[in-house]
Amino acid sequence: MQNLVILAGNVGATPETRSTQGGTKITQFSLATSRPKRDSEGKIMKDSDNRRFEDTEWHRITCFNGVGKTVAQYVDKGQKVMVRGRIHYTRWTDQENIERYGVEIIADEVTFLSRGRQQGNTQDHGGLDDDDVPF
Repeated sequence: MQNLVILAGNVGATPETRSTQGGTKITQFSLATSRPKRDSEGKIMKDSDNRRFEDTEWHRITCFNGVGKTVAQYVDKGQKVMVRGRIHYTRWTDQENIERYGVEIIADEVTFLSRGRQQGNTQDHGGLDDDDVPF
């Protein structure tokens, strides 16, 4: 059995990078995916201008190593990307001693579906994974 997720959507904000105490760099960003809203009969709902209503879901994406470095350098808010990775559930106790739960996608690969930031290099670096050395 395999824990595998593939999402394609729009980046919600510029990715943020932080380092752990051990020096591992972690890059995170939000990804919006959407699907058409359906009525009780399963028909796609539309407004008066014949545009579809959509349900949007937000996903927290976490990247490590080479994937994280590339995402931090080239991904920006609004860019379309496809993420291949796995679902990771977390549990913690907050400052009020309340047990909290969360879910994130650990990205193994991020493929650029539209252009993002250019860092002095006009090459397309889409589809990099942890085994690739981008530069």
